[in-house]
Amino acid sequence: MSDVHVPAAVSPMIPRTLFNEDHEAFRATARRFFETEISPYHEKWEEQQHIDRELWNKAGELGLLCPTMPEEYGGCGVDRLYSMILMEEQARVGDSASGFALHSDIVANYINNFGSHEQKSQWLPKMATGEAVTAVAMTEPGTGSDLQRIKTTATLEGDHYVVNGSKIFITNGYLCDMAVVAVRTGPAELGAQSVSLMIIEADREGFSKGKPLKKVGMRGQDTCELFFDNVKVPKENLLGAEGMGFIALMKELAWERMMIAIICSSAAEHALATTVEYVKQRQAFGKPVAAFQNTRFELAEMRSEIQIARVYVDRCMELVVKNSLSPEAACAAKYWVSDLLSKVVDRCVQLHGGYGYMLEYPIARAYIDTRANRIYGGTNEIMKELISRSI
Repeated sequence: MSDVHVPAAVSPMIPRTLFNEDHEAFRATARRFFETEISPYHEKWEEQQHIDRELWNKAGELGLLCPTMPEEYGGCGVDRLYSMILMEEQARVGDSASGFALHSDIVANYINNFGSHEQKSQWLPKMATGEAVTAVAMTEPGTGSDLQRIKTTATLEGDHYVVNGSKIFITNGYLCDMAVVAVRTGPAELGAQSVSLMIIEADREGFSKGKPLKKVGMRGQDTCELFFDNVKVPKENLLGAEGMGFIALMKELAWERMMIAIICSSAAEHALATTVEYVKQRQAFGKPVAAFQNTRFELAEMRSEIQIARVYVDRCMELVVKNSLSPEAACAAKYWVSDLLSKVVDRCVQLHGGYGYMLEYPIARAYIDTRANRIYGGTNEIMKELISRSI
């Protein structure tokens, strides 16, 4: 299958200064992968509701999985700007199917930051090669963003825990070989103090997966329910100490929110580039749509707003590399840039006219794929609540 055409990006008004030559060489590899291995097969992924399993191995062979993990455990030991590049290149081709970022930058971080040497040695090398696909299972039916009220329990019986409960909206859930699961190891009245994290292998008896969920958008992404029916899990699978799960989750959520901001910023740039190319080619009343003042003003406004988002996201990433980004700044990035993306895509659909509602056009797919960014990672309303507490 031939490569998919990707419009040239609209040049930034303020040049970026984050990346060096090594970063850009890595970007070239990532760009080729997403353009040749992912983007041309968008319809196939949507039909089967997940990408092909072998793509995880291909990504691993190219060093595109878990690059920030220590070399000792199979990673490259590089900074998070490499992760940023991967997310930007994914968004650049409009890919909403692959779940590499969650695997490499959320699950791997939990294991690396809170796991034992044995846990790291067992899982991180396999995650880096794509031999193991992983998920993180937090959300439950009825809990949403309120992780303190999860109902999945892990009861200690001798040398193992017995896990019962279910999780929903789990990215990579259908293909996963292992999931980091948030469980309750103490009485519910203890709230956050009873939440723990646990590594649970998918082949354990009593661990089952639902069919991929039928979503409004992101239909090619592997998302399903997970069920735990008296699953026996060895004590050594506990990630960190009992009752420390909520603290671990909170430490990693700021980065997860920055990941969403990164993807949304790049997706907005992609939507604008797609629309600029379209309005220059599309004729109306004997001239290109781009010749009308309303079109030019719409493009000017979007370009300005996207540039403002880009500068803020890049500045946040400078702080991420220095390990000094505040949770409130990450919340602001997540909510504001995901809101902006929705507004940009909506305006771009309007500039496409009727064709903007046809799924063969990238902007129509973006219209249904990007909406979820305002929900996952903590809803934007929760982001505002968290920001307000720091005022």
